[in-house]
Amino acid sequence: MTDKVLVLNCGSSSVKYRLYDGDRVLDRGTVERVGEPGGDAPDHAGAVRRILAGLDLTGLTAVGHRVVHGGLRFTAPTLVDDAVLAAITDLVPLAPLHNPANLAGIAEARAVLPEVPQVAVFDTAFHHTLPDSAATYAIDRDIAQRYGVRRYGFHGTSHSYVSRRTAELLGRPYAEVNTITLHLGNGASVCAVAQGRSVATSMGMSPLEGLVMGTRSGDLDPTVVFHLRREGGLGVDEIDDLLNHRSGLLGLSGVNDMREVLSRRAAGDEAAALAFDVYCRRITGYVGAYYALLGRVDAVTFTAGVGEHAAPVRAAALAGLERLGITVDPERNTGSGDRFISPDGAEVAVCVVGTDEEREIARAARAVVAAIT
Repeated sequence: MTDKVLVLNCGSSSVKYRLYDGDRVLDRGTVERVGEPGGDAPDHAGAVRRILAGLDLTGLTAVGHRVVHGGLRFTAPTLVDDAVLAAITDLVPLAPLHNPANLAGIAEARAVLPEVPQVAVFDTAFHHTLPDSAATYAIDRDIAQRYGVRRYGFHGTSHSYVSRRTAELLGRPYAEVNTITLHLGNGASVCAVAQGRSVATSMGMSPLEGLVMGTRSGDLDPTVVFHLRREGGLGVDEIDDLLNHRSGLLGLSGVNDMREVLSRRAAGDEAAALAFDVYCRRITGYVGAYYALLGRVDAVTFTAGVGEHAAPVRAAALAGLERLGITVDPERNTGSGDRFISPDGAEVAVCVVGTDEEREIARAARAVVAAIT
């Protein structure tokens, strides 16, 4: 008896896949540069078709799909049918770069594997527990409701996995632990998780809000947009491109890779040093704010590419928070793997946990299928 689950993660220009049998990974890989000249596949449907053709799918029990935006309708992993596909399509205006790719992957997998249950796992779903006071922007209520303007939050699959794994490291029940999780990759977000529930998160209506990222600005006075339009003559699409693709670390230092920022900073590059300081200061502010919201914090956990591998970022981001019981041990901070990087006896544990969104999607897909069989 197999427990095979295939996970498909269709990004804007790539498709990652992982095939599980229980907890064991049977196969994994990525189709790169989808739809680009010289890329591995002409479109997402072709990429998924290629992946499926190369795998032994005998005994497959489910396919789990990452879907970036579930809006207010989808608050849990959901078995895909025609109505669900139509609803995800309706949400494309909220995630125009990602939901179309997610939809293409689902459609192709359904066509090739019509008898296998397909499960959509939404990045936004983990944040459906946000209180209204956290999800609501202070604009005209009728306009906000008409156009779906609210905080949705993203990276939910990662924050869910990492907060759960943190509780395991602490040796405590997930439902008793308060955690601040820091997903620091090219995209970055922070989440306050109170006893297994997201109660605050930095990304908002889109993944642009919040922390400084590789190419995204994060938090910004909205007047900047008006100023660039009125005084600079930039169009809406130009400003969108600026804030999403030419800002963040890239805009400040000329590179979007934190490894290169750290290298240039060490060599005395002032722009890289400033980029590093702005990046870390933003994190410090969010950690302090979320500590206040939670009231009690059991752990602060770093994850994703920068969070897992950039020791200087971890040290600088939490520097000055010692009065809150948050301290990083320099020697432990240079290690590797899932671990504590705080001193023994620290009031607040500081952890590093490798995120595993695909494993979380597989777990969710199994749960949905088990509920219907």
